[in-house]
Amino acid sequence: MPKLKTHSGAAKRFKKTGTGKIKRGQSKMRHILTSKEKKTKRKLGKSSYVSDGDHAKVSRMIPYA
Repeated sequence: MPKLKTHSGAAKRFKKTGTGKIKRGQSKMRHILTSKEKKTKRKLGKSSYVSDGDHAKVSRMIPYA
């Protein structure tokens, strides 16, 4: 069985937690921040988890994380 290759773009964006969940950052925090509410920006600054529907796809991309 050959070794699996890690998707380098996914490795930069996702981290696996101790319980097996996959952490991800939120989008929409790069520019045009003046029109967003303070509450929204606070929320987007925090990390989130990958949804159940995408979990299998993302975990295939980072097999050794």
